[in-house]
Amino acid sequence: MIAEKNQLSFFELEVHQNNYKAICSQISDKENLSPDEFGRAIKEWSKETVLQPINIVALFSGAGGLDIGFCDAGFSLIESVELEEKFALTMQHNQSSGTYFLDGKIKCQDIRQYEPKIKSRIDFVIGGPPCQSFSAAGRRAAGVAGTKDDRGSLFEEYVRVLKKLKPKGFLFENVYGLLGAEKGESIKKIVKAFREIGYNISYRILDAADYGVPQHRERLIIVGSRDKIFKFPKPTHGPDSFEEIPHYSAKEALRNVAKPENDRLPSINGRFGHLLTEVPPGLNYSFFTEKMGHPSPIFAWRSKFSDFLYKADPLKPVRTLKASGGQYTGPFHWDNRHFTIDELKRLQTFPDNYKILGNRAIASKQIGNSVPPQFARMLALSVLDQFFNVQLPFEFSYLEENEKLTFRKLKSERTEQYFQKATLALDEAIKKPKKEITRKKYKVEMTENFKIKSNPKSDVEVTFKPSKTKWIFELSRNGNEKELFRVELKRTKNIPLFLSIGEVHLISSSKILSDYTILWKIFEQALAENHVKADLVQLNGYYQYTNDISYSFIRLNKFPKDNVWKMIELILADPTIGQIKNVNKFAASYELAKDELIESLHELRKIGFEIRNSNTNSEILEDEYLIPYKFPTLTPLSVQLKRSLHNG
Repeated sequence: MIAEKNQLSFFELEVHQNNYKAICSQISDKENLSPDEFGRAIKEWSKETVLQPINIVALFSGAGGLDIGFCDAGFSLIESVELEEKFALTMQHNQSSGTYFLDGKIKCQDIRQYEPKIKSRIDFVIGGPPCQSFSAAGRRAAGVAGTKDDRGSLFEEYVRVLKKLKPKGFLFENVYGLLGAEKGESIKKIVKAFREIGYNISYRILDAADYGVPQHRERLIIVGSRDKIFKFPKPTHGPDSFEEIPHYSAKEALRNVAKPENDRLPSINGRFGHLLTEVPPGLNYSFFTEKMGHPSPIFAWRSKFSDFLYKADPLKPVRTLKASGGQYTGPFHWDNRHFTIDELKRLQTFPDNYKILGNRAIASKQIGNSVPPQFARMLALSVLDQFFNVQLPFEFSYLEENEKLTFRKLKSERTEQYFQKATLALDEAIKKPKKEITRKKYKVEMTENFKIKSNPKSDVEVTFKPSKTKWIFELSRNGNEKELFRVELKRTKNIPLFLSIGEVHLISSSKILSDYTILWKIFEQALAENHVKADLVQLNGYYQYTNDISYSFIRLNKFPKDNVWKMIELILADPTIGQIKNVNKFAASYELAKDELIESLHELRKIGFEIRNSNTNSEILEDEYLIPYKFPTLTPLSVQLKRSLHNG
């Protein structure tokens, strides 16, 4: 009766769009519910309306974000499968506290070993396999492995479970990068596998912010049905929503959250921590780039992930929360601090009374890996409406197959807005006086992990000789100053390398290979010490983008004629460095035998060159190699440092 009454009052309003205010008014006495309030209201409605159980199995449940959304909408969780013990413990804790999941079985198990032995009928399956194989990190690593990766092939386990349970339908969630993985082949394989077992398939990229989540989180949603074609719900928020209800902002989401005890939050220190206070809300490290107009552009454009030094804008949804990252991985609060776990829960729309177990790192990982429950609720309500004929207390509107959404266009508009914001903020930075750069001597040694340490007793000395137009670095060992070679850097265009410096010369009197690395490392150290660039990569630019720096190697006097030095010289002159190369073509272009080339690559790896192959990166095919940069880049913090070019 309540549902019928609500239906009548709704139709009297003659609203036939996903009007969030109208939806809220039909399930509560308020016109604009927070995600937590919406969850409670829809849960109460579903208890009175969904009288016959609609049973679901959840795969790859994580901390339960997708499961919460479907349970709130009236689905009954029969079984949940999650590999990570700490994630499963979170779900079990909330179950035991009587908050969620009632009598469902929460299984901590590898999906590969999962054999569903369920006596009751299963109506629907939900879940999203691990997404690292299709993620932005994967793309930056040298393409995306997609379904070739063990994690990318977990969809086959999803298919296996569907074949066993034979539900009416399913919902599969993953990152939007899946569409481009293997040049579009991954999505074709996945869709084909689902169709072969009898499902009609619909898929779309949706932004969670368009459905009331205070976070821009673009995700691929695949829905399968045995007898219908699923339509995706129209946005409830943003420019594509009815009456263009504004996106739910970060500041609104954090209203009434207890203020943190700052001494309990991790500090933001290290090389770049001090920069956060200068970043305007909504921007990231790119504020300190030449493209943004910064007078001291220590970073190169697109040389870091977008969450590096990213500070949230309180008036907009935050960017995608990450499951893990380094000490400079945002979003950071606009008050120049980390968000608390309670705040992260709000930004991901987890209910306040839903406990996330574990320390900060573990809890953050669970939150960042989850589907936002509010997003899940909207998808679940659409499934109820279309597949199970449950009368909703409002009329949902759906997107037509070719109907376009504007969240990508909106992203471009935000970028332009932040350019304008950066211009205003840079007025202060431009006024700061420039530090004078002076001559300096370095007595140093290099560790096994390519860290440069000061050592007054070292045999190696590097002298830095700066002028207004040129930087010169001279390396000598044991006082020998007879120049053997020099490396010269300059722009191919008639513009400075940085500041007013048109050229950099790296001069060495040593034929020891590791000294070559020391010379580059001291150059890098001088860049950082003088706040010119954060490191050599920021000077060069990220390897997947073209740069306009020329590197030349000039031999002087008697010089070793071995293959490694030959490789060093050729790498500096090679315009294809930064591209993946077949080893045979690589060897032929350098006039080396294949074995000689491979041996030389291994020697270069020993002095800090980042060399990648199929053993270091699964995205690279066998017999292919990648040298991202023309100079040694490995540091104690490099991910590649822990990987080996050899098998095993």
